[in-house]
Amino acid sequence: MTRRCVVLLGGSFDPVHNGHVALADYFVKLLIPDELRIVPAGNPWQKSQLQASAEDRVEMIRRAFDKLSVPVTIDQQEIRRNDASYTIDTLRKARAELGAETSIVFLLGADQLHQLDTWQEWDKLFDLAHICAASRPGFATDDRRIPSLVAREFLRRAASADQIRDAPHGLTYLASNLAVDISATQIRSALQRGESPGSQIPAGVLDYIQQHHLYQN
Repeated sequence: MTRRCVVLLGGSFDPVHNGHVALADYFVKLLIPDELRIVPAGNPWQKSQLQASAEDRVEMIRRAFDKLSVPVTIDQQEIRRNDASYTIDTLRKARAELGAETSIVFLLGADQLHQLDTWQEWDKLFDLAHICAASRPGFATDDRRIPSLVAREFLRRAASADQIRDAPHGLTYLASNLAVDISATQIRSALQRGESPGSQIPAGVLDYIQQHHLYQN
């Protein structure tokens, strides 16, 4: 029997941009999962207060990911929490829902690898999911900005796409050929100056931002 595979992508999505879409699309094509879950943050403990409301971010996400070749679900569990959002809690809830045998894959950007060892119970994430990261060309696990403990775990758990699909958790994959470098902070700054971020965000998201006057002074 084929093991079910569910990919999770978390983030502030303030706003969602083409870097998020490219990361998801890369691993959708690589792993061919049964479902992609987008998990917008509610109260991320490592970031300052979000500018767009939860409702606006959910609608922008819906517009950004509407063309992917996989069923997409917007998981609002972190938004519904009253306290800080921790990935370990999100994955525990996903594992409890999806069962012990489902292959759960959690996606990271390369910048998040730089601080993964500061996350709540980061070393226990592997007990719940596979961790896959995508980065720019030339980026590897020996990059000096990656904490040594994180690099060591990524190296010893490195696996192929087939191995990740065939196991429920505990493996890693680092894609070093995704050349996307987009910053939500820079997009917000451009919008506040009255400038268009152009191709950095999906057209439907830009339309929504303009219609609802988001990220303006």
